[in-house]
Amino acid sequence: MSSEGKVAIITGGGTGIGKASALTLAADGYSVTISGRRAEPLEETIADAGEAGSRILGVQCDVGDPDSVKNMFAKSQERFGRLDVVFSNAGTGAPRGVAFEDLTYDQWMTVVNANFTGTFLCAQEAIKIMKNQAPMGGRIINNGSLSAYVP
Repeated sequence: MSSEGKVAIITGGGTGIGKASALTLAADGYSVTISGRRAEPLEETIADAGEAGSRILGVQCDVGDPDSVKNMFAKSQERFGRLDVVFSNAGTGAPRGVAFEDLTYDQWMTVVNANFTGTFLCAQEAIKIMKNQAPMGGRIINNGSLSAYVP
């Protein structure tokens, strides 16, 4: 199956697994929108893609903010016109060195918004697009991790 004409959105696309996924998909012919909170890693990913970087759109986005997510999906649609794959990869952990029992509510909500709310918001926006395009459908992939400390 050809990857030409396929479009993917990858949250957390400026570093780590998201960056590696974006580079691989772009090299395979996908058009890719990458998002993250910081512009610099997104720009580096696009540069690292070489010629395939022309098929990558970087959009600063806070996945825990509904308006930011809507904006990112709108920019991707405007540039590429469809959506075949969403890889919800953005996430964060509690601040290093802060014991669980010492986390503040605001610190906890930062984790919840990035790891849970962001996945929910991205899936909502993706489904709106995927069910109304021809051919209909697509794939939504959610990346999660389990972090634990043993006392």
